[in-house]
Amino acid sequence: MCADVRIHGVLEGKQTRLGHRDEISPTLLPTHGAIAQTPMPQTPTTKILAVGTFAPGTDMSQVQRILPTEARETVQLYLDGKIDQWYSLEDRPGVVFILNMTDTQAAHAVLEELPLGKAHLMTFQLTPIGPLNPLRQLLVPAVPH
Repeated sequence: MCADVRIHGVLEGKQTRLGHRDEISPTLLPTHGAIAQTPMPQTPTTKILAVGTFAPGTDMSQVQRILPTEARETVQLYLDGKIDQWYSLEDRPGVVFILNMTDTQAAHAVLEELPLGKAHLMTFQLTPIGPLNPLRQLLVPAVPH
């Protein structure tokens, strides 16, 4: 059986579950003073999260006519290495892409060239993402009491 590991005080005092077998010793974690003294470096952008949705009132029959071409061009972006992962939204029509790009303007330009973008039927919300920055606090040496 795998026990949950709880880390206290690492992510703004909230509990985090890692799902490992052993408890992490409190001596391995930085004290609150060490966290306050060490400014968190900026998270580097390594990917772009792109959420594509349709505006209310979009003519979905027009979307259906364009969809075969959209799918082929999206597959080509995947094969070109620009799309890393792709998903469907569960709560409404739309897609989620994780792009192998770091520039939101370049990502916007690529997505606007897709058929649904050219037809102004799908819009994307783009969010730069990167490594989980608070994990850096696990690397800060413990301060002796």
